[in-house]
Amino acid sequence: MHIVSYSEARSHLKEVMDRTAADADVTIITRRGSANAVLLSQEHYDSLMETVHLLRSPANAAHLAQSIAQDQAGSREPHRLADA
Repeated sequence: MHIVSYSEARSHLKEVMDRTAADADVTIITRRGSANAVLLSQEHYDSLMETVHLLRSPANAAHLAQSIAQDQAGSREPHRLADA
């Protein structure tokens, strides 16, 4: 995560955007007296939106929670992926 001031972001917008996109990271842009803003790469944003979409379904959220619990308990079983 990178943090830059509004003035720095404005002066070096291309570089800030390039770094954010290349790192698939988050850049926080701070502003004095106003709320901060967050700059995300398209890849990062798409990933977050997909996660939000999947977790909106109570069934998906419950399945994920169950899978995490099984993994933490060490009771996972390997599965063979189907050939495409």
